[in-house]
Amino acid sequence: MPLVERVLVLASVVLVGVVFVSFYRAVLGPTPADRIVAINVIGTKAVVIITMISFAYEQKFFIDVSLVYALIAFVTTVGLAKYLEQGTLG
Repeated sequence: MPLVERVLVLASVVLVGVVFVSFYRAVLGPTPADRIVAINVIGTKAVVIITMISFAYEQKFFIDVSLVYALIAFVTTVGLAKYLEQGTLG
């Protein structure tokens, strides 16, 4: 395995750890705003992980998947923020 692939895979594994830390904050966050930010961080890290794995294994179609996932995560965050602003989440 070339060095670049190893670095990308290792960085992806580290980011998966960060996702679990964010998941902890999303479940036990003290406020609904903290939970929404944690969910947004999870979505952003997922996009980065998918993109890095795409480059590591030279599967370019995963970039399309990560772009669609980024759009879905953005729309979800905006929707949750709207509900939070209305006071229905907490």
